[in-house]
Amino acid sequence: MSSDSDRQCPVDGDIDQQEMIPSKKNAVLVDGVVLNGPTTDAKAGEKFVEEACRLIMEEVVLKATDVNEKVCEWRPPEQLKQLLDLEMRDSGEPPHKLLELCRDVIHYSVKTNHPRFFNQLYAGLDYYSLVARFMTEALNPSVYTYEVSPVFLLVEEAVLKKMIEFIGWKEGDGIFNPGGSVSNMYAMNLARYKYCPDIKEKGLSGLPRLILFTSAECHYSMKKAASFLGIGTENVCFVETDGRGKMIPEELEKQVWQARKEGAAPFLVCATSGTTVLGAFDPLDEIADICERHSLWLHVDASWGGSALMSRKHRKLLHGIHRADSVAWNPHKMLMAGIQCCALLVKDKSDLLKKCYSAKASYLFQQDKFYDVSYDTGDKSIQCSRRPDAFKFWMTWKALGTLGLEERVNRALALSRYLVDEIKKREGFKLLMEPEYANICFWYIPPSLREMEEGPEFWAKLNLVAPAIKERMMKKGSLMLGYQPHRGKVNFFRQVVISPQVSREDIDFLLDEIDLLGKDM
Repeated sequence: MSSDSDRQCPVDGDIDQQEMIPSKKNAVLVDGVVLNGPTTDAKAGEKFVEEACRLIMEEVVLKATDVNEKVCEWRPPEQLKQLLDLEMRDSGEPPHKLLELCRDVIHYSVKTNHPRFFNQLYAGLDYYSLVARFMTEALNPSVYTYEVSPVFLLVEEAVLKKMIEFIGWKEGDGIFNPGGSVSNMYAMNLARYKYCPDIKEKGLSGLPRLILFTSAECHYSMKKAASFLGIGTENVCFVETDGRGKMIPEELEKQVWQARKEGAAPFLVCATSGTTVLGAFDPLDEIADICERHSLWLHVDASWGGSALMSRKHRKLLHGIHRADSVAWNPHKMLMAGIQCCALLVKDKSDLLKKCYSAKASYLFQQDKFYDVSYDTGDKSIQCSRRPDAFKFWMTWKALGTLGLEERVNRALALSRYLVDEIKKREGFKLLMEPEYANICFWYIPPSLREMEEGPEFWAKLNLVAPAIKERMMKKGSLMLGYQPHRGKVNFFRQVVISPQVSREDIDFLLDEIDLLGKDM
């Protein structure tokens, strides 16, 4: 028999290995559940991830720029329900079945990366942002404290600082959040808090009737925010726009004076830089003058148009934006940072965001931590769990540089100009107006209507054309293009150029395909 001194002590690695191996002999049960060892099959899971990534690479990434692929494989809802196995069962599905489901999901989804997807204010595939998304999905961080998200909090700080520079502020603050609609809500609430700080503790009771002003062409999120915050949609004053969709400053000032005369309390003006339909940019300098005279918070919804700030040629569209108190800017649109990637930027550097939104949760934002707690930025967010969205934009910016992002904007607007010139050349196409930005609004007039006088019957018939062509292009899968009526104008197409994968040939195809699909109408 050997003595204790004769026994070899295991090295640390041996101890770890022994501890990692679950012991069947000494199984610990609680409520009938075996607690020894992990229950997930790591090897099977790793193999599934590997095969699924290969499928994504083959069926999504490698086909993203192939114009011979369909933009969508259209199926009506009831038919698609039959084609997809949507039911969740008591027992799990085997890996080969899950991969089949993944393939079906890809097959029947809209390919927003396709060069002929023009349907929304986002499009295309940015490879660097995609890798960033893969990384953050795998790491699964939540950006509220430095201890759990050290890298991503520093990335967000760096990106916000750079965006603030492009707005033209010497300093500022900001937060990434889920969507421009949420940015607008943040700004509205922040402006109200600045106007009456007591609202955070005392609520709405006892407040005067608060009024805000925004363009008649503003994003619908302004009404939603007013409803959500208890301001009320009736207290959103819509200021008339000119023929190009820009807010008329003189009308704004009239409405401010009228509100004061009625005993209401104006507190906010929201200007728009890049309206959703027409792509109009409000005159920020003149609006800022009015806000200064009346001590009103100026918020600029530049969710769509903010990316023009990256271009020395086109940043003049946002002249005066440095005078704003807050700005919404979505890099996931023109700069293709991947949905969702949206920032609210605030000129104030006195911790106004934190004062407005902080709840001082003691289990999360302890003040006696071993590091600088100023990096625990989550308390200035209305969210608790928050995605590291800034990382996507940061990765793209690192890959392309500022000059590459500028070229992305310049090329999109150059292609937009090419489309405008082609529309003017072609019979049967008619612009609504000369565009300022990447929104090209036009009618297609089929041969049967080209000789008809532009009266009520003509417009009634033309109203049916865009929806019918949209149906045909969707079912064919050749392209996707948005349409809508707008402020008295019957249905027209709104084409938006974003993706650098789009070529002159794709623009030509767009017009040729519309003519092909609509010439028999």
